[in-house]
Order: sequence, then structure tokens, then C-alpha cells
Amino acid sequence: MPRRQDSTLSYDDLMGNFIGGSAYAMANQVAEGYLLVTERTFRRLSPGELGQLGLEIDKRLREIRGETVPVGSETQEIQKRQRKLQRLSGCRQMLASYRQRRRI
Repeated sequence: MPRRQDSTLSYDDLMGNFIGGSAYAMANQVAEGYLLVTERTFRRLSPGELGQLGLEIDKRLREIRGETVPVGSETQEIQKRQRKLQRLSGCRQMLASYRQRRRI
């Protein structure tokens, strides 16, 4: 962790680059719709953090797909699940496109 000259850590040194504090939290925020992802969102992340975010997005996608929806469940629950899947899939696709363009 880089230190400032007066040997104290700044706030930016203590906090990670992930919005929400961790890759897991960021993936959850994307799934719930609290965070709208653009390519600009990925600029502040290092290549390792981008990889970590990709893994967490894939993990969250598997979790949502693994959840069983009861047969007689309401349409709103099914739509909510599909929106989560759509948000995460779009984020994963945007992340892959960003990494390919940056050759990361």
C-alpha cells in the first residue's frame, strides 16, 4: 500500500477500488439494480480486480440460476429473477468487451 510522505494512510489507500467495498458486494449491487454499470465504471479497477469482479459475477449468476422458482409463483417473482440475470449478463458482457479492448 503506498504511503504518503507523512507516513499516514489516506482514505483512498484504505478503501478498495470496488464500489461497495468488495467484488462480491459490487456484483450484488449490479444484480439488485442499485449500480448501473458502464465501461467507465471499470476504469478505476486494476486488471486483477477486473478478473476478481468477473469471477464474482459468474458466481452470482450461478447462484441465481440455481434458485428454484415454485411452480405456482407469481409472475412478478419470475420477472424479478430474470431482471437480475439480465443485469449481471450485461455487466459480464460489458466487462469482457472492456478487457478485450484494453488487452487485459
